[in-house]
Amino acid sequence: MAKEKKQAEFINPIDKDKIAENPHLLPYAHTVGGAVIKPIDKGRVKGLAVGAMYEQTEMQLDQIREQINLLAEQANKIKARVEISENIYQAEMSFKPLIGKTYHLYQRADGKYLVSMVAPSEWGRRNPLEFKATVKLLSDHTWDILDKPEHFEI
Repeated sequence: MAKEKKQAEFINPIDKDKIAENPHLLPYAHTVGGAVIKPIDKGRVKGLAVGAMYEQTEMQLDQIREQINLLAEQANKIKARVEISENIYQAEMSFKPLIGKTYHLYQRADGKYLVSMVAPSEWGRRNPLEFKATVKLLSDHTWDILDKPEHFEI
């Protein structure tokens, strides 16, 4: 009973307004050595997450755009190869071309085209034909232009 009386008589010298009954529920550290606890700014966190999401998706879309451009470029090259091949197959050719071999496209004075095995450098001094392109027959039976004068367009 004496103990209870002494405990009952104890008066805390710290002001009651400066003491927390449940310090573990405080939104901040209640001791000098306590961890710093900062409230989360949910708007900022969401804003950063949305910004990161846009950055990542834009990067992925840029990669897809590059792939689309590459495919479009490849499709245009194939289309041009088909057009060139159509013109070469309409040209005069007095031999059967072999796949993987190089040939030369010339234009006669009358405007008609001719495919020849003779290179422009092999004609000697007098070349009766106008050189248009050096071409190669590919395995899909289209023709690839290896060399041509800058002004020449089929």
